[in-house]
Amino acid sequence: MASVTAVAAFGLAAWQANAAPPTTPPTVSAEQPKVTNPQPGPVPATGTGTDALTTSEVDKARKAAVTPELATAAKDVTGAAGPEYLSADITAKGDGRQAEMYFYDYQANKLVKQVVDLSTGKVAASYSAAGMQLPASEREVATALDLLLANPLATELKDAYQKSTGKPFAGKDDIKVTAHVYKAKPADTGAKQCGEHRCLQLVVETKVGFIDVNHIIIDLSGRTVARLA
Repeated sequence: MASVTAVAAFGLAAWQANAAPPTTPPTVSAEQPKVTNPQPGPVPATGTGTDALTTSEVDKARKAAVTPELATAAKDVTGAAGPEYLSADITAKGDGRQAEMYFYDYQANKLVKQVVDLSTGKVAASYSAAGMQLPASEREVATALDLLLANPLATELKDAYQKSTGKPFAGKDDIKVTAHVYKAKPADTGAKQCGEHRCLQLVVETKVGFIDVNHIIIDLSGRTVARLA
């Protein structure tokens, strides 16, 4: 009897070993993520309403804004003919768009605003005013730095740099420079003309932080450098 039971058990085990494995329901593959086209679409040539000016519109408006008279009479920050471009803004007038183009005329020491009708490409209005100052352009900041580095007061910048970093100043590639437009205060004795002239106060950043040169003022109109007393 024991042998029969053993044979029966062996047969059951053999059947289980040879039997096909149980089937499982097929898995549903996850939906593949969609890949968007990484290439940006074409930049529109013109905007609508009060949308920001497109690159094409700014280029078009800058060319139209510098009239033959302005190109001849005005001077930029380097002393060359033509006004110094500062910035542009958009206004909507009815169904049209107008670009407000801002320049600084270093010959007359005036801010110049030229309103360009983008549909016609012509100057619709022109304004100028003394004593009005907009933020400096990158070229104005670069010019101010060059004027400082060519002036004896550059030693104060270099000393501040070495004190901050522990290394000697090796050149303007060692620093990052922005600027504030400076207007003279009543107590100023070193830069009284600033406000009537276009003057900058540099903000100098090194790899380890900012250095203080707020007492140095660069007069871009007069191409001079002064220390505030």
